[in-house]
Amino acid sequence: MLPRILVAALCGVGLSLAFEPVAQPVVIPLCIAGFALCCRGLRLRSGWVPALAFGIGFQWVHLFWMRAVGPDAWLALATVEAVFIALLGSLTTVLVRHRWWPLWVAAGWTTIEVWRSGWPFSGMPWGRLAFATADTFVADSLPWIGSVGVSFVLALSGTLLAWLVVARGRERRLAAGLLAGLVAVSLLPVAVSWQGERSGTAVVAAVQGDVPGDGDDILYDYRQVTQNHVDVTTRLADDVAAGREPAPDFVVWPENSTAIDPFRDQQTNAGILAASDAIGEPILVGAIVDAGPDHVLNQGIVWDPVTGAGDRYTKRHPVPFGEYIPARQFFTRQFGRLAEIPRDMLSGTRSEPLTIAGVRVADSICFDVAYDDGIYAQVSRGAEMLTVQTSNATFIHTDQIDQQFAITRLRAIETGRWLVVASTNGVTGVIAPDGTVVASAEPRTQAALVEQVDLVSSVTPAVRIGPWSGRILAGLTAVGLVLALVPYRRTRARQAAEDTPQPTGVAGGEESRSE
Repeated sequence: MLPRILVAALCGVGLSLAFEPVAQPVVIPLCIAGFALCCRGLRLRSGWVPALAFGIGFQWVHLFWMRAVGPDAWLALATVEAVFIALLGSLTTVLVRHRWWPLWVAAGWTTIEVWRSGWPFSGMPWGRLAFATADTFVADSLPWIGSVGVSFVLALSGTLLAWLVVARGRERRLAAGLLAGLVAVSLLPVAVSWQGERSGTAVVAAVQGDVPGDGDDILYDYRQVTQNHVDVTTRLADDVAAGREPAPDFVVWPENSTAIDPFRDQQTNAGILAASDAIGEPILVGAIVDAGPDHVLNQGIVWDPVTGAGDRYTKRHPVPFGEYIPARQFFTRQFGRLAEIPRDMLSGTRSEPLTIAGVRVADSICFDVAYDDGIYAQVSRGAEMLTVQTSNATFIHTDQIDQQFAITRLRAIETGRWLVVASTNGVTGVIAPDGTVVASAEPRTQAALVEQVDLVSSVTPAVRIGPWSGRILAGLTAVGLVLALVPYRRTRARQAAEDTPQPTGVAGGEESRSE
């Protein structure tokens, strides 16, 4: 067991290297193969042990940026995510009993990935295998099969590699053929790339105003944060008037560009009004809005220079224990530090895209970009482009900003749409549907990026499939468990019957007595 634990932990650390900042996804098949081999041959009650070591090695390294919130937050979150992988380890010990176990284990990996991305408390999608594929040929499959499908393909490549290692003779040749076939099929989207149908163009400006001080505390001087975005927008208006920049159709400000309710705070309201008057076009403002004495909303508000505040998107996935406290009375008693979050952020439910200057826009706020539901819902209902409003100030000195930007690029590929991301102090950028970064601003600087983007009306197969890919893989996992357990139980029952001593027959007994 000890060698299994050590190898599994090393494979888990290796898997973290597939993501930013190292970004070497070539390790994914090797690490998944190592995981499968470390669990193979163990019993259900012990398979979780090396799997937990794998999960700790992976999640503790991958989520190391969470230490910016605190070591306790980092260890708690990473360990909870590792427990999901431990459960997968026990499932793997059962699934490998069937001949076609590489298929079932890959489906199980993806099922657990989907599960932990949505539960508990809306889950944590960081570390999905698909999120490591920026700048690889595998990313070309995203418009066709989505993030869930790509994760499954990557997991299957690892399980087939593990099968190739342990198989012998004809079975090894079969494993090699299937692995080669998977690679060949994965290359098809490179030759047959998805092309969306254009419905027009728009000029969009993304504003990065920067955060005062060390840059990692949005509330340190929240009024100056808002003023920075007003100033950058006003300077952009001067550049437009002088002919140095094209006039934008609308402007995107980041999440927390106003960290106080702009409907209640006159100074903030006046700043937004001044910026929108100067540029003369709508601004998608990121604002914290009061929702009674105990709750707040994190919103993207379309602020028109003539009509004022209008259409709004509310963040779908507030961060548990960061933006709201589940079971508040219990957890604040156990962890007094949580009482520093006085109000709970409510979740949004909007499925319709925003309409900004006549453009249908699918908005996401910060971590929303890592979840499938909100983006899929808005794109399937007619969104022509994507925006992401984010405030990464808390993590500005960590690798989180690069990991999130990589996820953002993959969302552009997956939906086949241009994407504009505005951040308070990094990373702000404009991304083409193939994932190319057309323009970006350096972290901790002030900038206004102005780019013309194409609007796309057609919907990718990945968005049309939606959550069904995850449901199908969960079904495959269940089928694999049944196929593995039923013959196993029958074999155990037969062995038990054979090992049971046979009772002495009647004739034998009579013979003994006569003797």
